[in-house]
Amino acid sequence: MNQAEILVSGATGRTGGIAIDELLKMGRRVRAYVRTDDDRAAALRQRGVDIAVGDFTDINDIRAAMEGIRSAYFLHPIAPGIIGAAAYFAQAAKEAGVTAIVNMSQISARRESKSHAAQDHWVSERVFDWSGVPTTHLRPTFFADWLVYPHFAKEIWATKKIEFPFGNGRHAPIAADDQGRVIAHVLANPEGHGGKTYALHGPVEMNHTEIAEAMSEVLGARIEYAPTSIEEFQIKMENVYRFPPFLTQHLVEVAQNYRDGVFSGTNDVIEKITGKPPLSVQQFVEQNRAVFA
Repeated sequence: MNQAEILVSGATGRTGGIAIDELLKMGRRVRAYVRTDDDRAAALRQRGVDIAVGDFTDINDIRAAMEGIRSAYFLHPIAPGIIGAAAYFAQAAKEAGVTAIVNMSQISARRESKSHAAQDHWVSERVFDWSGVPTTHLRPTFFADWLVYPHFAKEIWATKKIEFPFGNGRHAPIAADDQGRVIAHVLANPEGHGGKTYALHGPVEMNHTEIAEAMSEVLGARIEYAPTSIEEFQIKMENVYRFPPFLTQHLVEVAQNYRDGVFSGTNDVIEKITGKPPLSVQQFVEQNRAVFA
């Protein structure tokens, strides 16, 4: 391994990949923590990124990846196992002398959450806090990327409808690209961020009727919001999208959270940390126009 100073897990995903892009622009030495040494890892290696292979079930793999690292990014999928993974990650970081962790949580993370995933994210935050390694918790609202995920984007473009169970709730969609920039800046310059919890929002709070109008404006096609019930959405997740039960249970509960206003609000955190404002929905759709071709 090279003299990397920053470890990024989830390195072949959206937020981790963008964080690596930003860190390389800053001239930082980066190590990617990946499950398999595949073509995506090879592409990172060609860009000068060190590669450490492992997962979150083996503390020894994580500890080896932490060697020489100053700051580290923790990302776990919406799947069982995050609490144990956080404990391993925090312990390995402590043993290696890591001085800063950035933890990707979620805005619905609460002790009382009925979502198993959201409650587990909240407990994982506490694990990092107990570790004593200064940790910055990021709590994003719903990603703007929901609009371009393959199973949703194809359906939206085919039907010209957004069929989500969010009623008239509101949020300020946040692009994964903007989250990645925040992750990179905090990893590169963690001073003053340790112990902080940042809600991450896009620039404008909208309901899905307004989101549909923004998409229509950019794409030149009439798209409308056709709200569905939570029960109907659950059936579609189970039988059409074939989501795992853990993820389905989470999305059912956060749909109600969304209706109740848990995902609402906006702020200037992204611009303050990165010096650049987050993408609007219009800018995000324009940037991802090819998905709807």
